[in-house]
Amino acid sequence: QVQLVESGGGLVQPGGSLRLSCAASGSIFSINAMGWYRQAPGKQRELVAAIISGGSTNYADSVKGRFTISRDNAKNTVYLQMNSLKPEDTAVYYCNADIATMGAWGDYWGQGTQVTVSS
Repeated sequence: QVQLVESGGGLVQPGGSLRLSCAASGSIFSINAMGWYRQAPGKQRELVAAIISGGSTNYADSVKGRFTISRDNAKNTVYLQMNSLKPEDTAVYYCNADIATMGAWGDYWGQGTQVTVSS
């Protein structure tokens, strides 16, 4: 069984910073892409940033230059450093990963962590 556990969300003022972490655990053979999605009230879930095992990254246009995704392959952990936060960044942030167990590749999600940007 594989679990993704997120941490680091909270309340921050506009212009502030937060760092999200997501650790994968369980019977993991290999991890390919890891990423962060977010879902604001009344909106669809959207990709924020993704990083593949080789280190290449992809960002939503709305967060380019403000957010940085990184990963520690030894710890099966992905991070999202969020700077210059805006009220429109308020959402539940979900971790996602493509993980191979002994059987096959699967798409896994974390439980979500709330990020609120407000004065």
